[in-house]
Amino acid sequence: MSDRVIATVDLAAIRHNLQQVRRFAPGSRVMAAVKADAYGHGAVPVARTLEAAGVDALAVACIEEALELREAHVRTPIALLEGILSAEEATLAAYERLQIVLNDFWQIELLESMPASASLQVWFKLDSGMHRLGFPLSAVPRLQAVLERNRGWQFCGWITHLACADEPDNPMTMAQIEAFDAALADRAGARSIANSAGLLAWPQARRQWVRPGLALYGASPLPGKTGPQLGLRPALTLTSRLIARREYAAGSSIGYGSAYICEQTMPVGVAAVGYADGIHRSLASGAPVLIAGRRAALAGRVSMDMITLDLRQAPDARVGDEVLLWGAGLPAEEVAAHAGTLAYELFCGLTNRVRFRHINSPVSS
Repeated sequence: MSDRVIATVDLAAIRHNLQQVRRFAPGSRVMAAVKADAYGHGAVPVARTLEAAGVDALAVACIEEALELREAHVRTPIALLEGILSAEEATLAAYERLQIVLNDFWQIELLESMPASASLQVWFKLDSGMHRLGFPLSAVPRLQAVLERNRGWQFCGWITHLACADEPDNPMTMAQIEAFDAALADRAGARSIANSAGLLAWPQARRQWVRPGLALYGASPLPGKTGPQLGLRPALTLTSRLIARREYAAGSSIGYGSAYICEQTMPVGVAAVGYADGIHRSLASGAPVLIAGRRAALAGRVSMDMITLDLRQAPDARVGDEVLLWGAGLPAEEVAAHAGTLAYELFCGLTNRVRFRHINSPVSS
């Protein structure tokens, strides 16, 4: 049986990108974001790869993601970025030795109601301007008092998140960094500010811990830059195959809504991939693909199971040829721009109809 759509994840690229992160922030420990199934790359194989490469910690959004990794025998420290939602989750987090990122006082009250014997590891998340999750900066003295009355807790440090780090000219980032620093003046504890964009564009944000996500997967969070331009290697390459080729006369319409009109007599191909596989329906005509290393372009609307392609720049394309949607040779960031979205969403949007294969694993699965 032939595979229609294959996502090939090169784990050697993940290792390379971790090395690049360490080059950008040689004095920092690395907490690698593997939430959302490692940004669609496969949480267990990616976490195992990062663990074998010596990453300092992993970060997930929720307890379910952490338990999947623990069940796969991943023993690296894991931080719960959204903290805990219930007493049951708090008990599980203590048992599995997870680091809980606390962002509200009700979570503190919940932890303080647990038996004193519970082994708790906690971060405090501060809202320095993102205004999503986190304690107000003015709460730092109160949080310090929490630590003083819970001396059995292991305090990991202070975290904040940057709202505009992907905009190198936006003053918001320095304002957040300065406000965070001022609130924590003379306070003990490690600091963590930089996500991938902060790591790459804001040296001031590289503190004791950095928290890369997208960069680990070889894509750039910075506008106008691709991962390879930053020394990163795309880890996921998405491919399908050409299942039809036709010649259509000038004026012919292609696909739903007759949204594409042939400018001249031209070859049009059909690839076996669509929005049911995770190719955004908003992807516009002109979006690039690669066929045997040559560029072709989307022609017309994305269907549930197929896309149609302008083959004028790949005139030798034949049925059965591989069609590369993004990955090695065609950065996901470039493709995402044609859908008005980000590489993050392309990666996370792949569906269970896509067959994943992980190559260059450092450990047995």
